[in-house]
Amino acid sequence: MNHLLRYILLCIFVPGLVMSCGQSTKSLEVASEEFVVKNFNPIANWKPDKPLYLDYAEAIARGFIIPTARQVEGGSFRLSFMLKNKGTAPQNFRYKIFYQNESYKFPERDPADSTRQHPNAWENFYGSWEDGSLLFAETGIIPADNEFHAVESTFRIVGNPRDEQRYYSGNQNDRWKRNPRVGNYCFMLVVTTELNVKQKIIPENVQNLAMKSESGFVNPWFYFLYGAGKSLKNTIIQRSPSMLKVIASPDPGAGIYINPGSFSKEDVEKLKMNNCGQDSTLYRTAAFDQFFHYVDPSTKMNNIPVIADILNGNYSRLDYNWNKRFYRKEELVAITATVTKQPCETVISDPVDHKITLRNPKSEFGKWQKQNAGVITRHGLTFGKYTLKCKLTELLNRNNMWNGVTNAIWLITQAQADWNFRRDCNNAGYMANYYGGQQDQRVKNVGYSEIDFEILKTVPYCPSWLLPPAYFQGTDDQHNVQNWNIPFPEEILADDDKIMVSCTNWDMACWQPTDFTDGCYPVHYENKTFWAHRWDKNYRALTQKTPERDDELFGSKYYYFQIDWQPDKIIWRIGPEKDKLHVVGYMDDKITSIPNNQMLLIVTQEFHNTKWWVGSAYSQDNTPFPKEDYVGEIFELTIE
Repeated sequence: MNHLLRYILLCIFVPGLVMSCGQSTKSLEVASEEFVVKNFNPIANWKPDKPLYLDYAEAIARGFIIPTARQVEGGSFRLSFMLKNKGTAPQNFRYKIFYQNESYKFPERDPADSTRQHPNAWENFYGSWEDGSLLFAETGIIPADNEFHAVESTFRIVGNPRDEQRYYSGNQNDRWKRNPRVGNYCFMLVVTTELNVKQKIIPENVQNLAMKSESGFVNPWFYFLYGAGKSLKNTIIQRSPSMLKVIASPDPGAGIYINPGSFSKEDVEKLKMNNCGQDSTLYRTAAFDQFFHYVDPSTKMNNIPVIADILNGNYSRLDYNWNKRFYRKEELVAITATVTKQPCETVISDPVDHKITLRNPKSEFGKWQKQNAGVITRHGLTFGKYTLKCKLTELLNRNNMWNGVTNAIWLITQAQADWNFRRDCNNAGYMANYYGGQQDQRVKNVGYSEIDFEILKTVPYCPSWLLPPAYFQGTDDQHNVQNWNIPFPEEILADDDKIMVSCTNWDMACWQPTDFTDGCYPVHYENKTFWAHRWDKNYRALTQKTPERDDELFGSKYYYFQIDWQPDKIIWRIGPEKDKLHVVGYMDDKITSIPNNQMLLIVTQEFHNTKWWVGSAYSQDNTPFPKEDYVGEIFELTIE
């Protein structure tokens, strides 16, 4: 009887035994012909029901380590199990620990053929010993005394667990380039004989996770649970009942680091802002960097020369229409949106209240500005449920007039480098460049990825080249207000107090999804319908829009925004509390290419050019410059 059959019989006849990871169980005792294993515990020095929060100290250089010496003594998990030698002579057995992230993975088996590995299962985050040269460890000599003997070792979860060369810089393993994922981890112990290891009955590319076969990496969880490894003679495979939950929670109060590529050390020193700068402590501990927008010169606006306190004043549609119509062309101010010329000036990290404040500074006559403000995380991750608690600036005043700001919460590629390339697009390829036009070349893989919340005043439905909203223009007759103060169409006024929560995935126009298309079409999820839009088949992004009340999102003390980024889908949610979220956008891999590279989170308050948002009722050009600062606050970010 092989070990798997014994295991199944034990699970059937012994109460409390269980095969799945993360459920309570009594200790297992599993026997092969030559030995018995019981009491497998991969994290004996950690309570399995206690979440482990990623330690951000020193992670910028080394990547995240699970656990660190600040979390457990020695900075490693203690692995233990009991082994009994059933043979007639002492033996040195072999064993190996495997871990895998279960929250963000592809199934191990191909749904079309359960005997084969899923084509994307090699992308899962799995690993074993940190030292890749250590294959199956030795138990040491176990006497044939019919007694159980304790076997102990240590391990930790680290970045680049397969020791792939793509994440190296020269001879240095940059583990931060493939950081551990958040979510739940399961553990698997494989115990076998020296014969199975030395004679390579267990294949080399299973013993050594860094070794590829002709078809790619072999996921050990497939091999041992569903593949040839499940029936190996004298091999015991145990999945631990203990599951480890990993959460990231970067502290907004831990400081803001200024990347030297944005400002020199001399520029930073001039400002001398507390908790913001380039010193070595902030380099190690700050979880956020100040974000500096790239401003496209082609987005120049011809702005009305008006400064107004829109949010606190009584600016109305009558004012908007007058200013839109009756300033001469030569009076308009030709500008683009700007970014700060001084680091740390528009972002503040508060170590007492553990929050970050964003500030779009006011404008002055002759010093015209619509200045963007934002921060970006410094540690890249792949997949996760990103939940932001914040109070960003309100967008509408009591007359439902827009202040011109777009509140944006978005994920962006950590680097457009080979090490951070997305999965290959095998149907025509990706458009090669973010800013490339229709004639841009197509390539097999790219490093660019982006997932957005963009919240602003625009139209709620899919735009069309042929059917934009029908606005009546009127005439420029200053003597008759009814001739120039023309009401908006009823369809626009129906959402007068609402702003649009726009959810976008930049898939770089990869045609590989089975239902990829352009135009405007419905997407159904949880009894809701979302209208997805893509301008044409070469357009690099897919967008959905949901109207929501500005007073609720940005008029309350705080609000939650969540991007749930999974290997096969993206779900956007918002709500007044973390346990009261509702879905405002949904896309899956049937209609769009889901990114699988490492990304950073950005939070911004920015002045979009409304030419990007066809059909918008209000134009950025005709929106006044701010008379007072627009202030937003970030209270909490969790990634789980």
